[in-house]
Amino acid sequence: MGPLVVVAGARPNFMKVAPLLRAAEGRVATLLVHTGQHYDFAMSGVFFEQLGIRAPDVHLEVGSGGHGVQTGRIMVAFEQYVTGLAEAPAAIVVVGDVNSTMACALVGVKLGIPVVHVEAGLRSFDRTMPEEINRIVTDSIADLLLVSEPAGLVNLAREGIAPERVQYVGNVMIDTLVHQLAAARALRMPERMDLGGEYALVTLHRPSNVDTHGRLAELVGFVERLARETPAARYARREPCRPGRRAPRLPRVHRAPRPRRGDRHGLRGRPGGVHVSRAAVHHAALHDRTPGHRLRGYEHARR
Repeated sequence: MGPLVVVAGARPNFMKVAPLLRAAEGRVATLLVHTGQHYDFAMSGVFFEQLGIRAPDVHLEVGSGGHGVQTGRIMVAFEQYVTGLAEAPAAIVVVGDVNSTMACALVGVKLGIPVVHVEAGLRSFDRTMPEEINRIVTDSIADLLLVSEPAGLVNLAREGIAPERVQYVGNVMIDTLVHQLAAARALRMPERMDLGGEYALVTLHRPSNVDTHGRLAELVGFVERLARETPAARYARREPCRPGRRAPRLPRVHRAPRPRRGDRHGLRGRPGGVHVSRAAVHHAALHDRTPGHRLRGYEHARR
């Protein structure tokens, strides 16, 4: 049997492939492909260091670009790599919902190689999100859909996916959380950031929240009011990482530091991963977004 080709390309993928590679070690041969969708240290290298992910067997170095350009580059480079292997892969494993996920799934299907999608079935029901299109396309063509939460089973059944293609396996991000939790707590980040006994983490990420000045101003005002009205609390924020988008500095609102090489084992990810991890360790949450995907985290937030 040929190897499993495991694909990772962007920040959300890395915490998902880490437990897969650990589970496969000594049991089945794997080849790790990094497409290069995210490539600088803060978005890629730090995760390989902190999560103990081995060096990729190949780095496709596709880099940045518009959705069409980037997806096309990934497909061309990945097809060349797969067809050049001495032994045909037993399967291609893609995770999550980034452009690399969809692009490599398309290549696998067209080459007649079985495709496995980890974290299948998530839906936001918002087709303005590029990730939603990637999810729908990948789930429609993959041979085996590994679902992370019960809502995924419902979504796939609604879309007419044959049940024999679907298996509920749980959330691999929680595997990473459990694996890293002791080391993350040992960092004592609240104390290092002088956050005191209570604090709130604010993430601003979605275009619907940060690309419109009025909406961003409304959210920043809300955070500022919370900081004033809650004397015991301080608030850390992630600024929107978009050119020309800079949130104003606010009293008692602290910017979360960018990852550094010495900050090993910190738990970092985009907001969806943050709220799922938060639910697993029983922290309260306020979500300023209509629940769609990752409903498990929202259900815990209501309790």
